[in-house]
Amino acid sequence: MGYPSARPRRLRVSAAVRDLVAETSVRPRQLVQPLLVKEGATEPVPVTSMPGVVQHSLESLRTAVASAAEAGVGGVLLFGIPEHKDATGSAALDPDGVLPAAIGNAITEAGDALVVMSDLCLDEFTDHGHCGVLDAHGRVNNDATLEAYAQMAVVHAEAGVAMVGPSGMMDGQVGHVRAALDATGWLDTGILAYSAKYASAFYGPFREAVDSSLVGDRRAYQQDPANAREALREALLDVGEGADAVMVKPALGYLDLVSLIRSHVSVPVAAYCVSGEYAMVEAAAANGWIDRRRAIVETLTSIRRAGADVVLTYWATEAAGWLR
Repeated sequence: MGYPSARPRRLRVSAAVRDLVAETSVRPRQLVQPLLVKEGATEPVPVTSMPGVVQHSLESLRTAVASAAEAGVGGVLLFGIPEHKDATGSAALDPDGVLPAAIGNAITEAGDALVVMSDLCLDEFTDHGHCGVLDAHGRVNNDATLEAYAQMAVVHAEAGVAMVGPSGMMDGQVGHVRAALDATGWLDTGILAYSAKYASAFYGPFREAVDSSLVGDRRAYQQDPANAREALREALLDVGEGADAVMVKPALGYLDLVSLIRSHVSVPVAAYCVSGEYAMVEAAAANGWIDRRRAIVETLTSIRRAGADVVLTYWATEAAGWLR
């Protein structure tokens, strides 16, 4: 027999054949659009390190949510930027604060067309920029922080949010939030757990995006990029505590973790393509070094191929328009 005896290229000869046998797809409903909302803003404020991303006013948020819904995006994840910060992040617990208001506006605009989610953390609300309440030694007090997360979750549930996203990497955060929601009658409010959130350099642009006040770093509670088994342990703990879905963050440098966790849990797995990953593609494209649209679709496809059921990305609305 002569060679080549097999010709895999037959399945690549045309776009129609490639589409027919494609193993992985990215659909608009699998994408979640993160949105930033700045208290007191009267118009969108551009984030210079993330071209195309803005800090929304409450009114411009409505337009962004409507656009996401029209594009077929599966959900939006809301982050609040308050006018005032303090040591305990008290503004995060205000029923009239920026996030409850944003949740209400998003629901009013989109109804049931997409899932409205909220970030459940104190970092945007504290003057020291950490994800929780500090003790006398300047360290994050895990259990005191859990109490704040529980109160914040109930405030968001009362505002109508469909899912809360505990993102602070506190031990027991999912169980504590689940218990608080259940005790106050919010049995149907879901939890998207940031289960494997790494202490990553790729969050850099997000610091600007949320007007971060961070002093120091978060390596005492976010995960070490060197560790994989620890991520699986965290995900299994979160599922055991009642998480409805789990997340890996960042995405591109941690696709092995997406695959590992997907193979060990039965709940949906999400991955967050973070600010630095977004900014790198945008910068390269702006310099003419890569084809922007192809690079974005390839990036999202790689995350889906690794096993993510849901992809959180700042390209969600735009990419959904292409993918439709």
